Amino acid sequence: MTAGGLILAVESSCDETGIAIVDGGKTILANVVASQVAMHAAMGGIVPEVAARAHLRWIVPVLDEAWAAAGVGWDDIAAVAVTNGPGLAGSLLVGINFAKTLAYVHAKPLVPVNHLEGHLYAAWLADETREVAEPLFPLVALIVSGGHTFLVEMTDHLQYRLLGETVDDAAGEAFDKVGRLLGLPYPGGPAIMKAAASATRQDVVFPRAWLGDSFDFSFSGLKTAARRTIATETDGEGTSIGESALSEDRVAELSYGFQESVVDVLVTKTLRAARQVGARSVVLGGGVAANRVLRDRLADGAAAAGFPLVVPRPSLCTDNGAMIGAAASRRWAAGARAGLDLDARPSLPLARR
Repeated sequence: MTAGGLILAVESSCDETGIAIVDGGKTILANVVASQVAMHAAMGGIVPEVAARAHLRWIVPVLDEAWAAAGVGWDDIAAVAVTNGPGLAGSLLVGINFAKTLAYVHAKPLVPVNHLEGHLYAAWLADETREVAEPLFPLVALIVSGGHTFLVEMTDHLQYRLLGETVDDAAGEAFDKVGRLLGLPYPGGPAIMKAAASATRQDVVFPRAWLGDSFDFSFSGLKTAARRTIATETDGEGTSIGESALSEDRVAELSYGFQESVVDVLVTKTLRAARQVGARSVVLGGGVAANRVLRDRLADGAAAAGFPLVVPRPSLCTDNGAMIGAAASRRWAAGARAGLDLDARPSLPLARR
């Protein structure tokens, strides 16, 4: 086993119950996730109390499955890591209390991990499906998910400077809300991507919020523009989950225009930030990083600018325990430890300007 030993990592910040066993911050021995997507789909979004109760139900079976997959035991584990923020308070507390109990009973150190740092460190996880080069410092990372959209400069491990963040809605949240307006199923991101791919006309243009020379993002205006367009075209009838007052072709065209607006802003600002700081690589993480159009567009732009894009496979972009284990390995090596008084921090920041 590599230096640093094995980390058992627990992730429960939102609606995915994830437990992983990671060796040296890079090698995944087990990575088990119980998803709640189907449970929340009927409501068109995450219900916090329902999410917390589902974590309580699934966390022990997920741990059992992780042990079976990894083929190791407690004697092999160096530390227990857990996400302590940001996220939904109730969901976080389930994972934190579970991890604290494991650490106490088995006399293992407890390592707290920022969920956003986990998304970033997913880029260091080995991928058995393809060759992935490690990111090179300095780098610029775009983390884009349902709750977060921001750019950071990373000069070395655990060293961050915030370059820009959303001033209102996160990109993933905008995808979900506009998907609902279009009558598409939850989550909105994959549904919009699928609908957009079938658009025969690609002439719908939605606004871009550039915010001057800032690296900040804004998607509320785009969301409002989409709402007004849909209301106008449906004579105010609106839509419901899985049922649209628009034709299938029109849903595809509007999905294409919306997705293009989001991707254009994300890619343009990320590449400009990378050039400005002299980055040697770009990292893309977070649930929205599973969007193929975003991945391809950013990869093409980064290659043209002369620096590689490092992006985990889609299953490592969405919430999972392995990314927490990858970040925890670095935090563990840096001496990070938590006591049994560790609490949830729903608004925990990763970096400041």
